[in-house]
Amino acid sequence: MQKAKVRKVSTDTLTSNLPEERREQLCGLLGNVELALLYKASVHGYQASVFHQQCDRQGPTLLVAYNNSGYIFGGYTSVDYARSGREITDEEAFLFSFTSGTSSYIKVNSGYNARYDDDKWPNFGQQLYFCYNNQPAVNYQRGNAFNINTSSMYGNDTQLSECEVYKVEQEPEVSVEEKPWRNVLCTPERRAELMEMIRNHKPLMTSVNRVRILMIGPVGAGKSSFFNSINSIFTGHVTSKAMSGSAGTSLTVQFRTYPMNDGREGKPLPFVLCDTMGLEEQSGAGLDIEDISSILQGHVPDRYKFNPMAPFQPDEQKASRPASLQEKIHCVVYVIDATKISLMSDKLQEKLASIRRKVNSLGIAQIVLMTKVDEACPRVEENLQSLYVSSYIKSKVQEVSSRLGVPVSCVLPVKNYSQELELELELNCDVLLLTALQQMLNFADDYLDDVCPMED
Repeated sequence: MQKAKVRKVSTDTLTSNLPEERREQLCGLLGNVELALLYKASVHGYQASVFHQQCDRQGPTLLVAYNNSGYIFGGYTSVDYARSGREITDEEAFLFSFTSGTSSYIKVNSGYNARYDDDKWPNFGQQLYFCYNNQPAVNYQRGNAFNINTSSMYGNDTQLSECEVYKVEQEPEVSVEEKPWRNVLCTPERRAELMEMIRNHKPLMTSVNRVRILMIGPVGAGKSSFFNSINSIFTGHVTSKAMSGSAGTSLTVQFRTYPMNDGREGKPLPFVLCDTMGLEEQSGAGLDIEDISSILQGHVPDRYKFNPMAPFQPDEQKASRPASLQEKIHCVVYVIDATKISLMSDKLQEKLASIRRKVNSLGIAQIVLMTKVDEACPRVEENLQSLYVSSYIKSKVQEVSSRLGVPVSCVLPVKNYSQELELELELNCDVLLLTALQQMLNFADDYLDDVCPMED
């Protein structure tokens, strides 16, 4: 059998096919990184031997494939290719797909291997094989490591027009001076001061006992986790009262209002956090915009079960009278995952824009909670105190501001507590969460101040 010839091509001469917008989205997903092109099938050939010559022992890599149906898709692995003949566990591995106006991102399922590291073609989960049989083709085989829909992943067009592999290099943050871009004091005294301010907060209008704060955001962004985190701070240990997680579809299926006490037996705190079903980009899935309108105006009762196919209809008796100011929403919080901002699809962005237009028309105050900052930036994961000197987190705040059309000052980065990961409360985490909550109460007061003459 004749051996395939290996063409030696300098990587310096390679030109990337990856559009700048998609490069930015992928880099946003991976953190503060640079992409260096290692392999290009149209130049090097589709043979497995050449792929391994160019890509083995290069650290984390990103494979990007293209087809003539307009799909850009592939996968990321944080573990070297090494032809080890072993199953590779890689919790950071994911698949992605872009086509006009939409994007998707698929994490490896917990408990499954991300790929098989042999001397053949690159694969993910032994389900998706690229450059299959040394040809410009992708091959799908059934499996459980990734939840793959071949139609949405690559339009069922298995012929590749190009395949590229990039080395993913962490870009060190270089700062001439460690000057914070926002001043937040993280001391025990500041935490105690914030808790006292929140305990003693009195809504501007006597007819409102508790400020009602509505949490809106995509599935898995951390709405329920924020409630659990605030409850944890006032309880004194990590709790999990609201169901939270990262399932592909919303874990919250009811409209829930969560009043909170200052400790288990303490006095009621002056706010209620309202949790909703997660937003999804498809029509007929996730929270319906008509439901949000009903919630904002105070018509939806606690524990109402959402039906994405049929918006909420108030009964005739309730529909005939307007809700009281106490029942209405006083502040809306958009909860956005910092690791997925760059992958936000046009459809989801338009859904959020429609909601914002409705909220604006009612004059309700709005704020953005940017969650999972530790997962988005390795520097912040190592030390949460570096949040406000991280240029990467600053760029994410600016990106959220631009995409949602809210001022930068209204985007608040936080880290929620996770019962699976944290057993004890942490000062920096508490201060960020309490600062965000205090801002929500201030914004709600602004709204109540505006409606005060109308309600008198």
